[in-house]
Order: sequence, then structure tokens, then C-alpha cells
Amino acid sequence: MSLTSFLRDNADVRERFRQEFKKPKFLAKNDLVAPPLTTHYSTVGTAFDYLLRFVIQYLNPQTIDRDQWIAETAVERLAFDARLYAKGKKIVSRARKDLASYLKKGQMSDALIESALLLATLDPILRAGLGHETIGVANKDDAQDLKNLISAVDKTIFTAKNLCMINPTFGSASVLVGGADADIVVDDTIIDIKTTIKLTLERSALYQLLGYYFLHHISGVGELNPKPAITKVAIYFSRFSYLYVVPLSELIDSTTFPKFVQWFQKRAAEAFPSVVTWVG
Repeated sequence: MSLTSFLRDNADVRERFRQEFKKPKFLAKNDLVAPPLTTHYSTVGTAFDYLLRFVIQYLNPQTIDRDQWIAETAVERLAFDARLYAKGKKIVSRARKDLASYLKKGQMSDALIESALLLATLDPILRAGLGHETIGVANKDDAQDLKNLISAVDKTIFTAKNLCMINPTFGSASVLVGGADADIVVDDTIIDIKTTIKLTLERSALYQLLGYYFLHHISGVGELNPKPAITKVAIYFSRFSYLYVVPLSELIDSTTFPKFVQWFQKRAAEAFPSVVTWVG
């Protein structure tokens, strides 16, 4: 269970969000600049998440990063099978070397792109307990898809003036909802990455971003002290090379927000009764 499942699986939670937050107008009409080349949508999306984070680390040497990738945690779930465990360890080791080379030289290599794809084959082991048969399988068309996606990135979007974080959690507030980690924080903006052919603002995506902000409000993104100011949320539509940004002031009513956060914590306690839910 996680913030994603909390929002997805509870109709009353979605309805409360709908009542509290008005969906903003979404008028973007950008062209598709990197259409998918295969039907491996999930693998390519996860691989792009890795690859974009690598680029962000290069652009922002001050980046605050978690010490462990999801893929590395997933490998530990393979300890029951010596062959798969060894394969997973090899993928992670190679990716670490390819990333180190990229951060030193700044040259996007085919090896790093393939490593991102291979890491993406490990993530489902942790997130869903699935995908053992596709560990280490990299498709050449998926690699080209990644090249197209990363080539379309406007690097100025992800170049921070001060704060840059990748895959930050929200400390004890993440535990509140059974687990939550954002994709990227650039200065005062929480950014979610969507590698989809639909340029639309889904309520589920908006609520996910708002959920991250609530967790930040409760415990602070990355547990930084003092808490950084977060004033905007955004979605990067990678296949359109488009960053959609919404100021939180347009979404949140400051007069009702405190009561909503109290409700959010109480409802999470009901959904996740086995965890400590009160965060001061």
C-alpha cells in the first residue's frame, strides 16, 4: 500500500479531494515530439525516470539524492534465487559505473541508456512482486525511444537555482500513507514525471501531487530542517517535452486547508492502522 493506492482504492477519499480542490483548466495543445516505438510503456516510463534523474544530477551537483535506488532494494527481494540475485546485482553494479562515468564526462552514452532500461526491469519486483522473467531484457527500440525522450528535454527546466532533490520521501509522513516518494523537487516545485501519449490533466495525477504537498506540510520533503518552501506542483509530460505548472495558491483554500489536513491524517490512520499515524 502507498499514497497511490490510498487515492486509487478509496472512493470516499477521491470524493473528498473532488469537493475540496477544483481541477484547474488545462489548455495545452503541444505536439507529440517523442512517440512510443514499442508497447513496453511501463518499462520505458520507469527507465526514463532513471535517465532523467541522472541528467538532473549532472545539471545540479548539489542534488540531494536517496542513497539507494528502487532497483537496488528490489534486488534484495531476489535473494531466494541465486541466479536472479546475481543478475540483479550485476545490473546495478554496471549502472553505478555508467552513471559515474556520465557524471564525470557529461556524455550520454548508449551504455547508460541501456543501464536505465535494465534498472527498469528490476523495479516491478519491489513495486508489484512481478516481472522476474524480464529481468535484464533490453529492447533496442526501447533504447531508441529513451534517446528520443532524453533528447527532447529542455535542461533549463530542471536546472535549480538552489534546491534540487530526486526521489525524496517525506519522513514519518511517508509512513503515514504506507510509503510515498516524489519524483523531483526543483527549488519550490514538486514535479511528477508522466511518460504518456495523452496530454491531459487527470484528476488522479493532480491528487497525487496534492498528496505529496500534504505530506510535505506534515513532515517536510526530504526531512530538511527548516522545511523548504513549496509553492507549486507540476507535471512533466516527457513525450511532449512540456512542463505543466500550477501554483498551490490556485488549488488550496487557506481557510479550509488545516481542517482538510486533519481529515487526511485521520483517514490515512484508518487505511493504514498498523503504522504510527500522528505526526506533530
